[in-house]
Amino acid sequence: MVANSMERNEERKSNLSPQLELFKPTNVSSRKISTFTDLFCGIGGFHYAAQDLGLRCVYACDIDEACRKQYLHSFGIEPASDITRIKAVEVPNHDILFAGFPCQPFSIIGDMKGVEDRRGTLYQEILRIVKVKKPRVVVLENVRQFANISNGSLLNEVLCSLGEVGYHCQWKVLNALHFGLPQKRERVIIVGLRSKVLSDAFQWPDPLQEYTPLAEILEQNPLYKHFVSERIRKKRLAEHSTKITPAIWHENKGGNISSHPYSCALRANASHNYLLVNGERRLTPREQLRLQGFPEAFEIIGSDSQIRKQVGNAVPIPMIKAIVKGVLNLADQIERPRHRLSQ
Repeated sequence: MVANSMERNEERKSNLSPQLELFKPTNVSSRKISTFTDLFCGIGGFHYAAQDLGLRCVYACDIDEACRKQYLHSFGIEPASDITRIKAVEVPNHDILFAGFPCQPFSIIGDMKGVEDRRGTLYQEILRIVKVKKPRVVVLENVRQFANISNGSLLNEVLCSLGEVGYHCQWKVLNALHFGLPQKRERVIIVGLRSKVLSDAFQWPDPLQEYTPLAEILEQNPLYKHFVSERIRKKRLAEHSTKITPAIWHENKGGNISSHPYSCALRANASHNYLLVNGERRLTPREQLRLQGFPEAFEIIGSDSQIRKQVGNAVPIPMIKAIVKGVLNLADQIERPRHRLSQ
């Protein structure tokens, strides 16, 4: 039984579309950008993206105990806990700072309370550390609605604050669907660089024309526990029908149901049944991880509910990877000639 399962898993991985294949690790022996810090690290979406480009993590933190345990299991690094208790001088020097700071205060599901929610001010903790450590690159991530809070004043405050401490910033709303993942997940990405030369030359990655088919993400024989009750299934079928298969049925906050050949955004705190495969079952933990681009080697150590929350808060790995790869390539092109001249 185990052998057959392993064979099926290897076959599935070999048939994955190219969009889900991770970039090959980059040779960074002569690269000046080589280390990173991972704030609000969750289960390591930023870490996987950076690691696969040859970067090394020197520090991580997250207040969620289950996330810290998973991060330690995955990377052998035990994250610190509450960022508000971390002294900036305690953070090792690093080249890139990643932070997917809490999005719930700015999301539709979180009622968009913004800075009225204590978590909505945690970006100030990032600025506190950035001001002292002065990493060469800052990459921040939050939900699309972050750009619209108070008519954009909160986003502008973050950009201006970074500018005041020496960063030249660009921001854009990117969609995981455009980076090979069958998930419509729009996120605000902020890229701040201390080098104006790099910032002026930086270009956002081009979107892919196709995403991995949903059928390649879904498990063939999910456990019975992932199927909804007959009552819920009949209710969904009575309210919605579709010719798309396979499909993810999405029920929004208003109770309206739609179906797509991809998943709508995974959310940490949404209704347990807001996303259903073909209107009859919930996504499995492994399927959720695949929708965010996590590798098959990711070993789940938490419960289904913990993984659901963790993946819902994670970043789409291929999207982050494409951004960081662009920054690294620019740095290499600009700095290598200078390095040779100094020999």
